[in-house]
Amino acid sequence: ERLYCDALRQEDCKGLPFYCPFYRAAGALLGVNLWPEEPSARFLLCPDWAFCEFLPCAAEEATATALLGELWEGREYGLVLTARPGEYRCLLAPPRVGCVPRRPRPPVTLPSAPRRCRTGEVLRVAGFHKQCPVVEPVRRESQTLSVRGESIPEERFLQSLRRAVALWPGARLVDYACVESVLLGASSGACAPHYQVFVELRGLRDLSEGQRYKLDHCLQEDFPTYKSFRFKGSIGPLRLHLVAAGAFARLREAAGRPRPMPRVLRERRLLA
Repeated sequence: ERLYCDALRQEDCKGLPFYCPFYRAAGALLGVNLWPEEPSARFLLCPDWAFCEFLPCAAEEATATALLGELWEGREYGLVLTARPGEYRCLLAPPRVGCVPRRPRPPVTLPSAPRRCRTGEVLRVAGFHKQCPVVEPVRRESQTLSVRGESIPEERFLQSLRRAVALWPGARLVDYACVESVLLGASSGACAPHYQVFVELRGLRDLSEGQRYKLDHCLQEDFPTYKSFRFKGSIGPLRLHLVAAGAFARLREAAGRPRPMPRVLRERRLLA
């Protein structure tokens, strides 16, 4: 949630230190931050909290995962997690109609079966603390934009978006989300696959077509592969939409559970 942290640092919490104490992925608590004074969060992975495996990112066709004791400092790994996704609560028996029990039956917690899954989180091994790996979250693979294999990561897209916003006089970025046109089907038009970007701004009520194009231009400057596909017509021009205040609060509610804000929407129901 870097966008929100940066906004707080610039306004309401200006001058105050920020500290993220825990690292959590796929509903499991995995690590703790022992260095609150450092500006970049690093997390010590706790081996007893969940069973973690790591898929090397450098290998082209990596199939074997590494364990905690097999990691190399400086390398990036995809996180594979085996943990219980949650617990379910149920009553011992349904109450009879017309009968009010003297003592309500306590709910019973039934643990679900463990499952193994790729979380989509990419971690970099920053070092070791008493033989346990210390990691830095790098990116979320599910939040990478790619309609022709160009692969624009979440954090780098945000950098390009911020460059474009700086070219819009008086505008300040509040929130954003992207959609690959293939998710929209025929409603996206007959042009080549492209990105649709939804932004909430402050200080600016509308954008001209020339201003909207600046984001596409920034992406072409920052990503040569994207520029090449745009030149050949394999990727269509980006479409930028301004949304009203509160739209992203409703999006977070529609996502259904506490999690980081999705930057690339993968479900059509979230577009309703």
